[in-house]
Amino acid sequence: MLLAAEHDETSAEKIARHSDLLSRQLQSLREKMYPPEAMKKLKTFSSREVAGLLGVAESSLRQLSLNGEAVIPERLDNGRRIYTLPQINELRRYLAEKRPADALRLDPRRRHGEKMQVLAVANFKGGSAKTTTTVHLAHYLALQGLRVLAIDLDPQASLSAMFGYQPEFDVDENQTLYAAIRYDDEERVPLSHVIRKTYFDGLDLVPGNLELMEYEHETPQAIAQGLSRGDGMFFRRMATVLKEVEDDYDVVLIDAPPQLGYLTLGALYAATGIVITVHPAMLDVSSMNQFLSMTSELLAVIEEAGGTLSHDFVRYLLTRHTPHDVPQVNVAALLRGLFGEDVLAASIVETTAIANAGLEKKSLYEVERGNMTRDTLNRALESVDAANTEVFQLIKQVWGRP
Repeated sequence: MLLAAEHDETSAEKIARHSDLLSRQLQSLREKMYPPEAMKKLKTFSSREVAGLLGVAESSLRQLSLNGEAVIPERLDNGRRIYTLPQINELRRYLAEKRPADALRLDPRRRHGEKMQVLAVANFKGGSAKTTTTVHLAHYLALQGLRVLAIDLDPQASLSAMFGYQPEFDVDENQTLYAAIRYDDEERVPLSHVIRKTYFDGLDLVPGNLELMEYEHETPQAIAQGLSRGDGMFFRRMATVLKEVEDDYDVVLIDAPPQLGYLTLGALYAATGIVITVHPAMLDVSSMNQFLSMTSELLAVIEEAGGTLSHDFVRYLLTRHTPHDVPQVNVAALLRGLFGEDVLAASIVETTAIANAGLEKKSLYEVERGNMTRDTLNRALESVDAANTEVFQLIKQVWGRP
C-alpha cells in the first residue's frame, strides 16, 4: 500500500511538497527565535568589552559617561553600563577627534587614497567552514569600526540565513547580486538597490537565493550573442558594479559559491585578496588541490581574454582544526611547509561553541556571555579573533599602515 501511495505522487511533486513543508517550519522557528518582528537584534556590550574593542581604559569610559560626553550608555539595575554598537562607533569617532595621534587605531576606516578591499572567501569542498569564516570576519571587522559589505554569492544562501533572512520568504525576485549583473538591461538594477542594512551597525548585506543560478545558465548564451564584452564581460561585471559603491565601504566580503562557475570567477576577478578555507584532512586537501588546479587554468583563460589579475594577497586559512589530532597536525605541517607564510599562522579550531552558536544563526560575537560556558567561549573567541586579526593586519598593510 505504501508503494502504491507513493506512485500517486511524482518525485518532483514529493520534493516540492517536502520543500514547502520545511520552509514553513523554518519560518515558524525563526518567528519563535526572534519575536515579535521576527528579525535579529545585536546584543549590547559591557564597559569591559567596549574598553577592549576601543583599546582604552575602562575608567576612561566611566569618566566619559559621568561627564555626559559622547554617548550616554544604559545603566542596569546593578549599576553596570551597557553600550550598543552604534554607541561604540560614535565613541570611536569622538575619541579619534580628541586623540589625533591615535585616530587611525580608534577609527580605522580607510582614508583618502586607500582602496576598498574586496575579499573572496572560496573553496568548493563542502565542510571547509567558508560561510562561518565569512560571517565571523564580517562581524569582527564591523566591530573594529570598518564599513563592511557582505555579499552572499552562494545560491544556497547560508550567509543570508546567518543574518536572519530565509531566502525563499525574505528575498524576492531580482533582490540578489544577480539583479545588478544580469545581462538584460531592462531588468538590471544598480547594486545599491539590492543592498540591505543589517542589525549590525556598519555592516550591510547583499542576500542570496536560488536566483543566482540564473547567471550560470545565462552567461554561455550571453557570450555566444556577444553581450559579454568590455566592462560587461562576464568576469568583469561584478567588479564593475562594486565600483558603484566603493565610496561607501572599506571592505567587501564575498562568500563564493562552492563550485567553480561564472559567479566564482567573477568574484575572484573582483577580489583584491583571496582567503581559501581548508579543513586539514587529507581528503579535503586533495579536493582543494583540484580546486587550485582548475582555478589556475580558468584564471589563465581570463588573462588571455584581457583580464588583468593582481591580488594583494592569497592566504589559506585552516578551519575546523583539532590541534591534538595527529593526522590533522601532519596535514597542517605539510601545508605550512609547502606554502610558508601564505598559510595564516592562526587556525580556527573545531569547537562546539561555533556549532552551538550556528544553531541559533549567530556568530561567536553575538553570543551572550551567560549563554555558554565561559572557558569554551573564550577559547573559541581566541581562535577566531587570532585568524581575523591576521586578515585585518593584511588589509592594513595594503593600506600602508603599520
